[in-house]
Amino acid sequence: MLTHIRKIMSGGNASQDVTVTSGGPALSIVVILYDMPLQAEKTLYSLSAEYQQGVSESDYEVIVVENESDNHLSRKLVASLPKNFSYHLRAEREPTPVHAINHGVGISRGRYVCVMIDGARMVTPGVVRNILRGHRLSDKAVVTVPGYHIGDQLQQEAVDDGYGVAEDEALISSIGWPANGYGLFDIACFSGSCAAGFFRPNSESNCISIPRDIWAGLGGMDTRFNLRGGGLVNLDLYKRACEFPGVEHVVLLGEGTFHQFHGGVTTGGEARDVRARLIEDMQRQYERIRAEPYRSPQTRPVFLGELPRQVLKFVHSSAEPLLAAPLQTAPAAPVALFKAESASG
Repeated sequence: MLTHIRKIMSGGNASQDVTVTSGGPALSIVVILYDMPLQAEKTLYSLSAEYQQGVSESDYEVIVVENESDNHLSRKLVASLPKNFSYHLRAEREPTPVHAINHGVGISRGRYVCVMIDGARMVTPGVVRNILRGHRLSDKAVVTVPGYHIGDQLQQEAVDDGYGVAEDEALISSIGWPANGYGLFDIACFSGSCAAGFFRPNSESNCISIPRDIWAGLGGMDTRFNLRGGGLVNLDLYKRACEFPGVEHVVLLGEGTFHQFHGGVTTGGEARDVRARLIEDMQRQYERIRAEPYRSPQTRPVFLGELPRQVLKFVHSSAEPLLAAPLQTAPAAPVALFKAESASG
């Protein structure tokens, strides 16, 4: 899986790199919300052109789809969203975000569709620019962003030690966010699905961008994943997209999504034994649908973008197991090295 790292040098914005489709933006980002207004406010700001670097509102749209709850976004917040955002509140009879995602993609206009299944995940300031750059590399590029949890351990573990929303908020405030967007790396750890690090297979991405024709070829999100939170539907999408014929997997090494604590289905919102049973149900459902257990896709990704100094500790921890492995088991593909850059914004 360890392949080459590619860096694009550009002083301009994404609109110079990508020709948008006639009458619409190049990229559509679909964000799903349910019962998380505090966390969603930060996530949505992190997707705004005010926070994202090197792009303008005309380069992309953000489609916010919220399934109804007793705790949805306020009218004041919705009214304040940037002009390239649209908000859609919908009723949902099943406890899954699958239908909301398919609806959001269905009303989107971009040539590329980026799915963020969990609206509690903030992003770093170069995500939009580098997604657009990634798609410029290949007509069949699937661009993914690695995932992290706020805190020094997985939130489903930290909750047993008293970690909660207040502790999460304090950490985010401590780095001077949003002025210090890349400081999120300083207060985070790899998410469970990305715990293997950059250079071994991951199991999902919570910010995955797919060309629209490939999305159509996949048939969108599979609506048979009807368990709470969608079960393993996001892992299923990641695997099917990465394994789609001819796809080039592009990973944004220097960017990330950062999960804020909100009592999610598998990230601390349930007692440990309840969560364990739910995960077992999710695994069994996946096996019924796909006729095999879930296995992470084996890809040879292109690593794209600038490398902020804050990411170096994660590069080191990702490389350590491979460097310690016997020579004959190490990946044969070479790595093209480049200078790490510091980023504080």
